[in-house]
Amino acid sequence: MSPRTPSEPPATPPSWTSTVGRTDVELDSRLSDELDVVNAAATPGIDAAQELTVRITDGEGALAAGISGWTWGVAAGIAMTWVRADARAAGLGARLLTDFEAEALRRGCRHVFVTSFTFQAPAFYERHGYVELARWPDVPRAGEADVHLRKILPGTGNSG
Repeated sequence: MSPRTPSEPPATPPSWTSTVGRTDVELDSRLSDELDVVNAAATPGIDAAQELTVRITDGEGALAAGISGWTWGVAAGIAMTWVRADARAAGLGARLLTDFEAEALRRGCRHVFVTSFTFQAPAFYERHGYVELARWPDVPRAGEADVHLRKILPGTGNSG
């Protein structure tokens, strides 16, 4: 019998089981590791994605604001941004973006991507130089939208 090529299905199909759930840290970690392997093979010479976080605490050490995301090659992405209710309008959001973008730039990024629902902060990002790329209407409900934005970082010579 000749060896099976990767595109051929196995002679005896395996038994598959689906498990649907909520938070699965082990699964997320495994998927991230597996995708890092695929991405590394497809992008030789580019380091694996790295987390990028900025934390702002108050005088008592409690979290007042934070931002988390990633950098990979020339791109950075913001996954989550939050400012505590009693600290809003104190400039902490702008400080988060400034610190995040500075570190992304230091890591070699040319632009930053973020998504924000219309009831969250797309106008905030636009005030800070982000430009809307796309809008997915009626998400997560009718009348709202998921807004996708990008900012070209200054001094990168990137025109788009």
